[in-house]
Order: sequence, then structure tokens, then C-alpha cells
Amino acid sequence: MAGLREVAARLRAAGCVFADEEARLLIEEARTPERLATMVERRAAGHPLEQVLGWAAFHGLRIAVEPGVFVPRRRTEALVDRAIALAPERPVIVDLCCGSGAIAAALAAALTPRELHAADRDPAAVRCARRNLAATGAQVHEGDLFAALPRTLRGRIDILTANVPYVPTAEIPLLPAEARDHEPHPTLDGGPDGLTLLRRVMGEAATWLSPTGHALTETTPAQAPAAERAIRTAGLTPTVTLVSATSTTVITARRDAALATPST
Repeated sequence: MAGLREVAARLRAAGCVFADEEARLLIEEARTPERLATMVERRAAGHPLEQVLGWAAFHGLRIAVEPGVFVPRRRTEALVDRAIALAPERPVIVDLCCGSGAIAAALAAALTPRELHAADRDPAAVRCARRNLAATGAQVHEGDLFAALPRTLRGRIDILTANVPYVPTAEIPLLPAEARDHEPHPTLDGGPDGLTLLRRVMGEAATWLSPTGHALTETTPAQAPAAERAIRTAGLTPTVTLVSATSTTVITARRDAALATPST
């Protein structure tokens, strides 16, 4: 089996910035010299490291990642941390656009959900999420946003996470090749201004959240003002949190007080 120096040199020649670290991970994961050679060639050809390894590190967990499924980004851990801070005891949690199920898995590990649901419209993502959430008791649904969920969740969701695609369509060609060429475009494409899916989620969120529930999503600093306007239009109150360490913008939305307080 090739050694660390040899593998790192091959990766470095292919343009991998963290060649030494990636080489170590590939060697640890490979069980035979043949498998290592295949993994190195895939990575050198630009496939995402996580897809080559078969897993991604996320919020202290190893999340299985299958081909054709969006790779969870470490910056999204900030969204998880915010959700944990806002969650009541034994919350009802829903993760829309769940992809691999990374967010739901991290929340299940940190909290004790009364109910945990995840949903995605892509069958490959649903299959991967069910694998990652098998031990949590979560229900994983296939379908388009809220249409995938049981109606019994209306008005009961305490924590709603939705890491929707937010790359403007015209900017997808500018993404790094490993995302642009090896991840499904629907998991990246947020429409003309990157906020198409965010508007859809927030437009329905008020009827699904509990009176004290929160919806959380991620965007860019440049998109935050337009996202705030869309959330207010949907009858929700937004709070924008910028995590400078990872350049992550997390937007939290809650029901307006007038909607959250029962009329007398």
C-alpha cells in the first residue's frame, strides 16, 4: 500500500490544498492497496473527499455520504448550535431539505426529541438519511418540503431546520469543481437570487411552528437583508446571526407575537 508521502504528493499535484490530512484519511479508510489507489484517483479527479471516504465529519459525528447526495458542510454546524440553544425540553424537530440527515442526526445526539422528522424530495437523499438516522427513531419522509410531512405536525414544531439551496443559479458555474461537477445541481440551485426555496419554506412555516417555535436556515451575508424581508412578509420575525469564524449566516425566524398569542 502506498505511503503517506506518496499519496500526499499525488493529491498535492492534483491541487488538493490539505493534501497531507486527506492522504492520512484515505489511507486509514482504505482496506487494500487496490482500494486506496481507486480512492486516490477519484479524489485527484476532483470528487469530494467525503464522497470518496463514504462519510463526512459533522458536529462530532460521522455522517454517511452516498454518491448523488449533498455533502454536509462544517459551517452548517453553526445552524445546529443555534437550534440547540433555542430548543425547549423534548422538542418536536423537523429537518426539511435534509440531504444526508446530518442536521437531524446532530440534533438527535444533542437533544432528546419527543418527535424527530426529516424530509427530502430526492430518493437518494432519503435513503441516505434513513441510514444515518436509523438509531434515532426519526421518521424520514420523501416529498416536497411541507407536503412530505404528516398533517399532525401542523402547529406543533418547536425546531424547524431547512438548510435550503441558496446559490444563485447564475453563480453555480463559479463554484469549486468538486461541488459544481459532483453534487446534484438541485441541492445547490437557489433560483435567480438564491432565495427561492427559503421563501417557500418561510411562507408556510408559521402554520407549522408551535406558538414558541423557531425556523432556522442558512444564507450568505449579502442575501441576509432580502431574506429578512421575505421572512417578515411571511408573518415571521427574523434574527440574523453572523458566525465570523466560519463566515456562516444563520437566520432564525419565530412567529410574530400577535400570531403566537391565542386571541381571547
